Amino acid sequence: MGLSAYLTLAILIATFVLLIATRLPPVAVFLGALSLSLTFGLAPVEESLRGFANPGVLTIGVLFMVAAGMQRTGAINLLVERLIGRPRTLLAAQLKILVPVAAGSAFLNNTPIVAMFIPVIRDLARSAGLPATRLYIPLSYATILGGTCTLIGTATNLVLAGLVRDYLTKTPGAPMERLSMFTMAPVAVPVTVVGLAFIILTSRWLLPEPRKTDVTIRLKRWYRAEFIVNPKGPLLGRTLSDLGYLEGSGMQMLEIRRSDGSLAPLRPDTALAAGDRLCFAATFEVIPALWDTNGLEPAQRLQAFESERFSHRLVEAVVSPQCPEIGRQIADLPHAESPCRFAIVGLSRLGQAPDTPLAEVRLQAGDDLILEVEEDFFQDNLNEVKFSLTKRLTGVRFKRYDRALTATAIMAAMVTVASLGWLTMLNAALLATGAMLLSGCMTTRWAGRNVDFNILVIIASAMGLGAAVQASGLAAAIAAGLMAVGGAHPYLALTMVYLGCVLMNALVTNVAAAVFMFPIAMNLAVELGVNPMPFVMTLLVGASCSFISPWSYQTNLMVYEPGTYRFGDFVRIGVPLTILVGVVTIFLAPFFWQF
Repeated sequence: MGLSAYLTLAILIATFVLLIATRLPPVAVFLGALSLSLTFGLAPVEESLRGFANPGVLTIGVLFMVAAGMQRTGAINLLVERLIGRPRTLLAAQLKILVPVAAGSAFLNNTPIVAMFIPVIRDLARSAGLPATRLYIPLSYATILGGTCTLIGTATNLVLAGLVRDYLTKTPGAPMERLSMFTMAPVAVPVTVVGLAFIILTSRWLLPEPRKTDVTIRLKRWYRAEFIVNPKGPLLGRTLSDLGYLEGSGMQMLEIRRSDGSLAPLRPDTALAAGDRLCFAATFEVIPALWDTNGLEPAQRLQAFESERFSHRLVEAVVSPQCPEIGRQIADLPHAESPCRFAIVGLSRLGQAPDTPLAEVRLQAGDDLILEVEEDFFQDNLNEVKFSLTKRLTGVRFKRYDRALTATAIMAAMVTVASLGWLTMLNAALLATGAMLLSGCMTTRWAGRNVDFNILVIIASAMGLGAAVQASGLAAAIAAGLMAVGGAHPYLALTMVYLGCVLMNALVTNVAAAVFMFPIAMNLAVELGVNPMPFVMTLLVGASCSFISPWSYQTNLMVYEPGTYRFGDFVRIGVPLTILVGVVTIFLAPFFWQF
């Protein structure tokens, strides 16, 4: 190896060390590594910066906005509710959760899917007594497996598609094909089926029982919250058992008062009717979920709002000692001259939920309120003395359920035209984003706020480092080393590529692993004189198999704390799953793409 190769290797080692041993933001580490590569001239500038204009990277950014539209309209939530329901056994829960999650992650970003299912699993664990520790890790793994099945299922596939396109541009005669929507399906779908079967069959032995934590729900602040069942909403006829309200996490149902004033029994088979007033004692964390339920409206709406609910916000407010309404019942609020329009969603007094109905509660200084307000609440409240403290609940918005069908249709159209090859994935995603904006599924502000620019910069920087690995001769040197270990047999070479991806997954992100290993895999294929497509497929699956380490993939980190996991829990189930996935991949890739 020459000096450039040694410098590149040193930069890569430093990058890995900083990612593992320090708390520096990964985006800063990768940008620093790219800066050093440019400084030392390890690759041409245009190659080092090509990732920032790569169609795969741009497609990932646009798909963040498409997923935001699905999330903003509640389309994902509605699909989950219809598919999952309330399973009562671990096997039923895993089948109803993991299969739809794997299918959905083939077409949607994994992060919002996992984020949406975390509270679902938490509630199931409490209401049905299911071990959440045997659902959280399988949830993350199912999204990882399902994401390998299509071009848009994971960022790794999109980046590899861009790398293959660039490789074919430079080497027109190479025996490769561009990656289309379902090119990887012949290998990825069987891998996903086998992987899910392994998780379902072994999780009860390889994953731990739920662990006790020191923090108990009793230490949290409780609110009294009251909601009215919308006569035109989807909750009519639904039972308390269907909705999980009797044993929900962080809440207790106090009573159901019918529209005629009578009390309904709190039994699992009690069905909701139009105008029912549902009274809960709930924690601060649960209130937003109740408020965002399609079909429920706050019972204490004190003034008529001038705007639609999807534009409203939730705020926490503390009643000021100077509030002129202190001592008055909530039913008599607000003051006629007050410009502020709001609805009282929940009230907590000294950390407890009041025993009396909200309408009969008399305000006291220090009462903690959760309010539904319009966007101009903070401006109108500047001259008010009602509240001594107001705080916006960030990330909480009432979903545009009336646009859910529209968002689903746009998403389906995007997948269809990209699958049939009528448009590129980037073009289809751009049109889908525009359609969601024009149809009101989301705003430009919401779309922009949901693009994770850190991930995009990390991917683009990693591609620049990958160019340095290739141009400096480091890729050829590593390929020669793998050839020495794997011999002249292509199956052994595939095994080395897969193991290299798994090792790098444990050190850096899966996208970075794919970018670093791609030139090495291509060099191996050229040296062996074989079809490089089996290497591309092995690289695609191997780079996505982030099962062993909790910090190797973002969805693993998302379930790490809710599941009270330890590092060894991921290793115990992740190692055999990685081996199984590798065996299936190395067998199937050359079967469909002959050497």
